[in-house]
Amino acid sequence: MKRISRTETDFRHTGHDAPWLGRLAQFQDRNWAKGVVQILNSIMPYLAIMAAMTFMVAANWPYWIALLLVVPAALFLVRTFIIFHDCAHGSFFPSNRVNRVTGFLTGCLVFTPFEPWRIAHLKHHATTGQLDHRGFGDVLTMTYEEYRDASRWERLKYRVYRHPFVLFCIGSVWTFVVANRFHGLSGNRSERRSVFATNLGMVAIATAISIPFGFTTYLAVQLPVIFVAGIFGIWLFYIQHQFDPGYWAHDEKWDRIDAALYGSSYYKLPKVLQWFTGNIGIHHVHHLRPRIPNYRLQHAYVSTPDTHVERPLTFWRSLRATRYNLWSEAQERFLSFREATRLLGRGNLQT
Repeated sequence: MKRISRTETDFRHTGHDAPWLGRLAQFQDRNWAKGVVQILNSIMPYLAIMAAMTFMVAANWPYWIALLLVVPAALFLVRTFIIFHDCAHGSFFPSNRVNRVTGFLTGCLVFTPFEPWRIAHLKHHATTGQLDHRGFGDVLTMTYEEYRDASRWERLKYRVYRHPFVLFCIGSVWTFVVANRFHGLSGNRSERRSVFATNLGMVAIATAISIPFGFTTYLAVQLPVIFVAGIFGIWLFYIQHQFDPGYWAHDEKWDRIDAALYGSSYYKLPKVLQWFTGNIGIHHVHHLRPRIPNYRLQHAYVSTPDTHVERPLTFWRSLRATRYNLWSEAQERFLSFREATRLLGRGNLQT
């Protein structure tokens, strides 16, 4: 079987009738036991670490000792978010009702209302790589051509937004602590109800911890954990679709399979990080078949040679992606701001 090469343009337009694509459907089976085990090995360790940190802070241990547990807690919270994510696709448990209940409960832990996020995320899957339908769960991405024609003020705003500190650090606090408290209020009744219920659930958790230990203790423990977990989460979402050469196309040229294969990365992480991130790095397979549970993604990838990637994205190579700021329609690849400035100085874009 021929493996996917990110540089072979003649391999594109695989087609919706590819036999291997149909075979991927066999991995969509949801399993009660695997789901329960994943909750036990994800949410329970997270709660245990948070409890330990709370007792440390309440007992006036040196704060830095509690902070040593922030990264492990954040990693388990990222894994909890993967459960939340799978529930949004209805792919975690065999019961859709149980998926929604689990999605709501995990949403209270990851500071994200389930229903509006579910709707936005499904739109993201339906429009990934479509230049004419950006903005549904995407990291804002301008084309070089749009940037070239933009005003200085618009360019400055975009450059500030795409700065790594703003995107990942400020973005972590803004997204999970602030924006998610209101995201969905302009939606339908189900979305609004989900926002209110999640916010009330978060208040209930904060109150239950604050009564015996104090509100400052709750903040001292919860804020650094959600901050670090948010950075991890935004980075994962960023690198899943912001990599070289990538894939973006206008409606008339856009193809769903191409968008999954070439616009979604295979982020090959060390095994321990792959476990904490629930195999979501195998993102091209996830976009091909979103109903495959995270606990079956690795098996689906290994068993389907047509999805194998010749040069997967490694952690060290992925760090270059912070320089991928603009999509060039002419070259069909990402450009850095430095490259764009040089091209603007020349007055054109050479294909």
